[in-house]
Amino acid sequence: MKLRKVTAASAAVLALALAATACGSNDKDSDSAGGKKITIGIKIDQPGIGLKTPDGKYTGFDVDVATYIAKELGYDAKNITFKETKSADRETAIERGDVKFIAASYSINDKRLAKVDFAGPYLLAHQDILVRADDDSIKSPADLNNKKLCSVTGSTSATNVKEKLAPKAQLQVYGGYSECLTGLENKVIDALTTDDSILAGYASQDSAKGKFKLAGFKLSNENYGIGLKKGDADLKKKIDAALTKMVSDGSWEKAVKANFGPANYKNETAPKIGNIVK
Repeated sequence: MKLRKVTAASAAVLALALAATACGSNDKDSDSAGGKKITIGIKIDQPGIGLKTPDGKYTGFDVDVATYIAKELGYDAKNITFKETKSADRETAIERGDVKFIAASYSINDKRLAKVDFAGPYLLAHQDILVRADDDSIKSPADLNNKKLCSVTGSTSATNVKEKLAPKAQLQVYGGYSECLTGLENKVIDALTTDDSILAGYASQDSAKGKFKLAGFKLSNENYGIGLKKGDADLKKKIDAALTKMVSDGSWEKAVKANFGPANYKNETAPKIGNIVK
């Protein structure tokens, strides 16, 4: 009997140790010999915003913002894991704990606020139109009537233009913005619409420089925020403080110019924390 008791006790201790080890291995932001690690959600297919390059590096304004925030939270750049979060998956990724926070052209709206919280905003973008640099025929949204207007599957941008501004616009729906851009360059379509920050990112690529221009129509207000788990007031406060510092020390403006400058993107000034422009 005595031997059984000792064995049972040992087994219990071993089970507790294994459980503790398992918990540690699943922690998304654990400490290790190399320092604290963090997983951040971004886009990986939007030049200028969030792009994974062929050599495995990540570039873009959201990447710069996320890296700055992580540093202010105490994480070294080498300990950041960037995880692709597609538009439809962002709330789920946050709720499930797959990421600590998300910086992915994530517009703040009431529907999303019901599921997640937002720090920021850190960028005020607008729906706009991208046209060829030598095309002066589209001076107002109404000029899109009888023009071929491109957007991507699942986007409401082109529909908004057709329903509210140019009912005779000919909608062309492609699988991705890169396809729209190719069509625009080849004169298969006349204009491409989505957020001006996204358009500026595509137009700033080396292969696209000088070929396109933003119309500057400001068809909507898109307040980009940092998505995080609902109720995490401490993290929200820390991220807001990091964003405020990024603006005050000039890093925000530097990141805007580096990622959007080649497209002559006329960005709004950095928004004040908590100021949601309707």
